[in-house]
Amino acid sequence: MTPRERLAIEPVPMREQDPAVRRRNITEVPYGYSPEEAMREAQRCLLCKNKPCVAGCPVAVNIPGFIEMVAEGRFHEAAELIRATNCLPAVCGRVCPQEEQCQAVCTVAKSRKDPAKSVQIGKLERFVADWDRENWTGADVAAATAPTGKRVAIVGSGPGGLTAAGDLAAMGHEVTIFEALHRTGGVLVYGIPEFRLPKAIVDFEVEALRGKGVKIVRNMAIGKSTTIQELFEEGFDAVFVATGAGLPWFKKIPGEDSLGVYSANEYLTRANLMDAYNFGVSSGTPVMHGKRVVTFGGGNVAMDAARTALRLGAEESFIVYRRSESEMPARVEEIHHAKEEGVRFELLQDGIEILADEDGWVTGVKCLRMELGEPDRSGRPRPVPIEGSEFVIPADVVIVAIGNGANPIITEATPDIATGKWGNIVADPETGRTSMRGVWAGGDIVRGGATVILAMGDGRRAAKSIDEYLRTGIW
Repeated sequence: MTPRERLAIEPVPMREQDPAVRRRNITEVPYGYSPEEAMREAQRCLLCKNKPCVAGCPVAVNIPGFIEMVAEGRFHEAAELIRATNCLPAVCGRVCPQEEQCQAVCTVAKSRKDPAKSVQIGKLERFVADWDRENWTGADVAAATAPTGKRVAIVGSGPGGLTAAGDLAAMGHEVTIFEALHRTGGVLVYGIPEFRLPKAIVDFEVEALRGKGVKIVRNMAIGKSTTIQELFEEGFDAVFVATGAGLPWFKKIPGEDSLGVYSANEYLTRANLMDAYNFGVSSGTPVMHGKRVVTFGGGNVAMDAARTALRLGAEESFIVYRRSESEMPARVEEIHHAKEEGVRFELLQDGIEILADEDGWVTGVKCLRMELGEPDRSGRPRPVPIEGSEFVIPADVVIVAIGNGANPIITEATPDIATGKWGNIVADPETGRTSMRGVWAGGDIVRGGATVILAMGDGRRAAKSIDEYLRTGIW
């Protein structure tokens, strides 16, 4: 096909569940591409020689290469090419913000002068990973790497930890992942709902790592059960800390200690990880099934919480956000899905008090209307209160989804690791090295709240640096 013919092809939409149906089930919202749909979408790629999309990918996936293979129907080869740099393609294809990274610099979108006309790289990546998981029956025998005799401890089994573990195992090192919770996957299993990222997909990727020889120890909180120093004493030669940002922030408003108030971290952990995500099925996990649920925040986590509330039976689910929709940090796709499912957006409003009855249970949220002023340090317009504009939203559950900080468990137990103003570990952005010899860190514990793919990029860079250290001894 000529470039002109490729540019004339419109993006292939992905079929989805009907909003009225999916708002009451946990089944994944998009159905995914068929092989024919994927091949048609792949034909839109111009196969650019300068590959701006690769530069926009934090793990440098060979995007034009795998898309060309999809267009030719070589799906397994495409999967192998992706996995050369990305060990979690089915995950990234679902939750990575491609519209801000690889797709944002797509030549097709620039040629069409419309960001929405970008090649749907994320949807193609998801298709390839899913097809390979469901259809490939062959066996790929990778060249064995001679064991180095070196041992590496990975603290945390989220995307950064899993990526580093896979890379280090491929380099010949003995790798052990330590996970504080009872299930492997970190934020991928406790933070992201089943309807966005099915648990079976994460489990598949984890088992693939086990197949590479990675050991996984669960129910082990480093900093409590044992310390990083003790890991070295037990014979580990290097440690990579990828524990995420698990300390929830609150608004610090009156009534926030009322019964029925959750941090999004707790609410989603109960709903996603502790069997309560089997909505309608008896579970030993208590979580309130509110009828009117208010969520503070405008990011992806807020969308997840508000949409989860609907699936738990809420009659009305509200997002209260103090700026306008254009300032929302959530992905456009997540906002769109939330609106389709009936989540009500109360924009340019801020919760200033949580109201409760005499027994301490939430009865509502007092809000104040806002208007946008001059930009603040984030570059977004600062919300300015409109005096005398208070009103009340009746509610029986409130979820606070305004961000998370660094959990101090590891750093308090390891004073040799330097931290920044907000408690995040200070690490070299190119290597992940910390101030403590033999210790690296990456992902949200360093960055604060970020994305899955950025954590994976940190894991990949840290693995390379760890390998160099273990082979040379040079710190």
